[in-house]
Amino acid sequence: MKTNKTTKIIYWVSTGIIFLFEGLMPALTSHTELAVEGVRHLGYPDYFRVMLTVFKVVGALALVLPFVRGRFKEWAYAGFGITMLSAFVSHGVVDGFHGQTFFPLFIFGILVVSYLTYHKLSKLRYANYLKQEQHKTASALQV
Repeated sequence: MKTNKTTKIIYWVSTGIIFLFEGLMPALTSHTELAVEGVRHLGYPDYFRVMLTVFKVVGALALVLPFVRGRFKEWAYAGFGITMLSAFVSHGVVDGFHGQTFFPLFIFGILVVSYLTYHKLSKLRYANYLKQEQHKTASALQV
């Protein structure tokens, strides 16, 4: 039981960090001059910044809303993974390798923790479901 609670805490903390960095911050700051210039500096057109912001917000919501499950969450995780790796490459190619270049990999690591704990919780949820079904079946047979 403690493992389940610890796993839930790790999942929600890591997923919360992803939500803040990849959903809330872009939603609030993508229109600022700093963000506009940052995307332009990397060589991307302005429409890409808008599109990326929309996809990040939708993906972040998919990660934190508990009723979103299965393939939708998988696609959100995949999208964020591609985004993080692409950000690392883009910054490395344009600006060279320094501390800021590696920050997307740090966020990618947190994303991996969220992904792994999501699957661990899914397995625990499924195991609990099977136990309940077995208990129902045993109770029905006793009647």
